[in-house]
Amino acid sequence: MNKRKLESIMKLRGFNGADMASFLGIARNTFSVKVNEKNGAEFTQTEISILKNKLNLSIEEVDEIFFNL
Repeated sequence: MNKRKLESIMKLRGFNGADMASFLGIARNTFSVKVNEKNGAEFTQTEISILKNKLNLSIEEVDEIFFNL
């Protein structure tokens, strides 16, 4: 996962981790764990789709952020 790219896009769009957690319906701490890939935590396909829509991400950006392509 490209944490820096996700965080930079969030900042450009005016969102923070608490906002993203709220959109996903998860705790702020859970969002942080997933962003930092602690204990093997990852975003689900549904969560990636929600983030894609909220942040207006292109398919290429989704691949770069979540799939290290």
